[in-house]
Amino acid sequence: MKFLLEYWYLVASALVSGALLLWPILRNGGKGGVSHFEATRLINDRDAWLVDVRSAEEFARGHITGARNIPLDQLEARSAELTKAKSKPLIVVCQSGQRAQRALALLTKAGFGEVVVLEGGVTAWQAAGLPLRTA
Repeated sequence: MKFLLEYWYLVASALVSGALLLWPILRNGGKGGVSHFEATRLINDRDAWLVDVRSAEEFARGHITGARNIPLDQLEARSAELTKAKSKPLIVVCQSGQRAQRALALLTKAGFGEVVVLEGGVTAWQAAGLPLRTA
């Protein structure tokens, strides 16, 4: 007790630090979302794979460079296409993040260890001024 009273500022800074570390998880409901900045870092530093779960038509209108298009309704049947990525992070992308959350659950259930959702999806990516590729 004496330590706590004498070094209250150390205890307070430890509590604040812990809260700041937990903030991204709590903010996202623990659902594994990453910002466009964090996604870019995962792609560059850890060779993360991008999985775009939008329809083929949406994907053709514009997608993040390097993304693989596996529509959500085909994801379970086509998850074998991602087996090479089991040891890498997977970033799941859709238009706004809703379908990607469902894909996250499916991929986690299928045994993929590190799966995250791009917060805000392609919409947020574009809003940040990041490029999309067509074709």
